[in-house]
Amino acid sequence: MDINSFLNELLHELSQLDFIDRVDFHLEIITIKGRVFLKKELYFLEIYYNEQTGTTAFALIENRKRIWGIDYDNVREWHEHPIENPEIHKAITGKSISEVLKELQKIYDRL
Repeated sequence: MDINSFLNELLHELSQLDFIDRVDFHLEIITIKGRVFLKKELYFLEIYYNEQTGTTAFALIENRKRIWGIDYDNVREWHEHPIENPEIHKAITGKSISEVLKELQKIYDRL
């Protein structure tokens, strides 16, 4: 997926969520990185996408520490950092942006 498609889909899906406060993204030629600030002030979602490698990362951060995430890279492929133990890499099937954000909704509701 190209960077513009990723960003358009991401913004569309984020607009469907009622717990988003604001977003701050930085685009370069083949990458996007940024933060989605949540209404619960101590939390934000950090996002990274590289169009060339397909590397994708969604990390829920609390007080500068990842507490949950879903990532894709060429070494571990799709994996989750579960909220119960965010240091591990649990293999999962591929996720769309919509599916990742649905998982985020479930986690957010538990916070």
